[in-house]
Amino acid sequence: MARRLFPGWMALLSAASVVLALRPLGANDAPAGGPAATLWTFEADVTPPLGHRLLTGLRKPATAVDEPLLARGFVLIPSGQPALVYCAVDWAEIRNDAYDRWRDALAEAAGTTRERVLVSALHPHDAPLADLTAQRLLEKAHVDGQIIDLEFHERAVQGAADALRQGRERARTVTHVGVGAAAASGLASNRRYLRPDGTPSYGRYSAGGSDEARTAPEGDIDPLVRSLSFWDGDTPLVVLSTYATHPMSVYGTSRISPDFPGRARALRQVKTPQALQIYAAGASGNITVGKFNDGRIESREVFAERLASAMEAAYDGRVMTPLERIAFRTLPLTLDPRAATEFSAESLQAKLEDSGDPHGQELAALGLSWRRRCEPGQPIDVPAIDLGPAQILLLPAEIYVEYQLFAQALRPDQSILTIGYGECGPGYIPVERAWDEGDENLRGWCWVAPGQQPRIESLLRELLGAAAQ
Repeated sequence: MARRLFPGWMALLSAASVVLALRPLGANDAPAGGPAATLWTFEADVTPPLGHRLLTGLRKPATAVDEPLLARGFVLIPSGQPALVYCAVDWAEIRNDAYDRWRDALAEAAGTTRERVLVSALHPHDAPLADLTAQRLLEKAHVDGQIIDLEFHERAVQGAADALRQGRERARTVTHVGVGAAAASGLASNRRYLRPDGTPSYGRYSAGGSDEARTAPEGDIDPLVRSLSFWDGDTPLVVLSTYATHPMSVYGTSRISPDFPGRARALRQVKTPQALQIYAAGASGNITVGKFNDGRIESREVFAERLASAMEAAYDGRVMTPLERIAFRTLPLTLDPRAATEFSAESLQAKLEDSGDPHGQELAALGLSWRRRCEPGQPIDVPAIDLGPAQILLLPAEIYVEYQLFAQALRPDQSILTIGYGECGPGYIPVERAWDEGDENLRGWCWVAPGQQPRIESLLRELLGAAAQ
């Protein structure tokens, strides 16, 4: 089925096809005067105990573990530079001071600074959401609810930091990077679709929904899985795969699971025992499997196999390049908190104290936590790691896919591996069209004001342009 592509996308695809047609370098071709770098990987189990509340509804306690939740990452140390860390966590979201805690703990373990630590959540809904201030607000108000168990959260953070420290013993030299891309099929559809009368709807959710939503075209998506691998000669060390879609098939079951991306990652791990497989969700706040999802548990395996197949094709089609550049850059992004009356500090505090609506109290606590983040002017770090043929770009929260396509169109000469769900405090970060058309997803799970798109696009122009110098 034909896909509608974001402006600038055709130029990107054309450039990508040229890159992928190049003769791959031999894995033993040594970098010519490039920077020496070392790398090691780490993994920790971050599965919550049974009875812990999960994201879906924030009311359902976990009753079983279908698959454990993992934190997987790598430490990359360029010669003469502090370490760079990336960690992907199989949680729904990591917000505000919880996000600071993860980055600070991993920075200390790696001997680097907070801004050089990139952390993202996978965003399955049958998994925890972490926000320490929100949890303390619930406890202070004696709310019968839970955001995150504070002791469990600290154990998880320390477990990941300990795994990072222990991984140093397995450090290897990095000589090459491998970059590839492959189209995925039947995994992504934009929440926005046009009804038969031509009016827009944003109601295509992960679980599917109406026949109208399923039969409408995919809309604006990024069809490509992107792969970045680090190599020591002929030996792969780690493979990072990214794709923009909500990682949910069947959810709200109270059964802990990283859903189909976790299963796809496991399928790929069997085939690359030497290299740690890491999967990251792209900028997919408005992208779901809804067009293709029939809601059956069996569909989880179908989606996992589709994703694993595209991940494998991207990896197998890689172009190998000597590692000659490692550049890091980060810029601060300040997003305005939502100013509507129901999102004011006074209104949120009143909702928090309303004992008749526990779910509303949890949402109010999350909103207050974000506003407290904004009040002293603490910005969100937006980092990029430039590796020559590719860049890793980390964006905050449930940001819409149009920003990912915009970033890629800025640098058609590189593969931009865009990762979403960094600092998740803002909730949805839409494009202006969504506000104008009345996107119903913005009624509650969005704590930022309209008008942020020009600011974000300006930052991306500066970040990606300067990082490539």
